Amino acid sequence: MIAIIKYNAGNIRSVQNALIRLGYESIITDNPEEIKLADKVIFPGVGEASSAMQYLKERNLDELIISLKQPVLGICLGLQLMCTSSEEGNTKCLGIFDACTKQFPPKEKVPHMGWNNFSELKSSELFTNIAVEDDVYYVHGYYAEVSKNTLATCDYILPFSTVMKQDNFYAMQFHPEKSAAIGEKLLENFLNL
Repeated sequence: MIAIIKYNAGNIRSVQNALIRLGYESIITDNPEEIKLADKVIFPGVGEASSAMQYLKERNLDELIISLKQPVLGICLGLQLMCTSSEEGNTKCLGIFDACTKQFPPKEKVPHMGWNNFSELKSSELFTNIAVEDDVYYVHGYYAEVSKNTLATCDYILPFSTVMKQDNFYAMQFHPEKSAAIGEKLLENFLNL
């Protein structure tokens, strides 16, 4: 069973629809017991960091997420909330990844929106049949700095972490559910871990 964490952030239904297209059933839940019993957990999000963290804390989901032992996938805001902190609302985050989330400098169009490829891919089972030149879809005004947890980078204004990993925790800055066949392959690779 796949649990999609329900919290104060958007894009949850589009993630569930992507899983349905891949032939997987999932539940959208904020019930700690259901999340703990899931084989895989997806932590998606479109929204603002401080209000999202407040929602998680009010329901003790922040502590629950950190304690999970099964594979967990953060998407977009989910990746940013897995970092130590975010400049968005000066927010203390979950601290799974040893990196800060920062606002893009206004040198180019912000938010970074549209298709972009990877700059670098490290070796990982997550990238089976994925290449550096593959494009994925982004919508974000904040980015996670490159750190020891970085599995893949992208360049927009500057290099940033677009895929991160720490133990059983994985995260993607882009939206795999909106990234056509490449995004579906990345989701499938995660679900096959």
